[in-house]
Amino acid sequence: MKLYMIRHGESEGNRLGKIQGSMDFPLSDLGKKQAQAVAHFCTTLAADYLYTSDLTRAANTAQAISEATQLPSRKWELLREVNLGPLQGLTRSEIAERFPETTGKPLIASGIDGTESAQALTERCYSLLSQLKKAHRDDESVILVSHGGFISCLLMYAIVGEQWAAFERPFVIGNTSVTLLEWKEEDERYLLHYTNRTAHLETVRADLTAKHGLL
Repeated sequence: MKLYMIRHGESEGNRLGKIQGSMDFPLSDLGKKQAQAVAHFCTTLAADYLYTSDLTRAANTAQAISEATQLPSRKWELLREVNLGPLQGLTRSEIAERFPETTGKPLIASGIDGTESAQALTERCYSLLSQLKKAHRDDESVILVSHGGFISCLLMYAIVGEQWAAFERPFVIGNTSVTLLEWKEEDERYLLHYTNRTAHLETVRADLTAKHGLL
């Protein structure tokens, strides 16, 4: 079973430099263009199913993919971004000022009251992957539209197992990047084909450069 994990397009929260967590933000104008670009790429995947986080920035990205691929978009709360509680809606500088204990440390699984714990994330990853394995055959391809933080946690869980939170997450997961993880039923193991594929965004970058002289 191939899992194409796609981060949502740039959101208004991203544009403003805010830590979003499970707080809801719509796509920015750039994010809408990114969603169209990744939707076009998804037409080359011959995917069988499409699931998305129910948060607006992901659901709108998935809607663009659905329209391009003709796959129904199914909302799934297990794909939501990590809940960061009182850190949500703040910039990193505001977090450093109000929560100095987070300085130089990951915000995910920080142990701050009100945030999603490492144990809760472990259980969520286990539940999501278990349900996918039961629902889909080994030869099927599934698109999962989610969030940068949760995708990185899911990758770590698949590779390391339940002790994933003890290790640094080395992944860069850009807006509308595609990461391919494959579950091999006969070997009972995961294969990581690639992470953070963003070649489809070249057209968006070229358009911005032509209009505004931006890189």
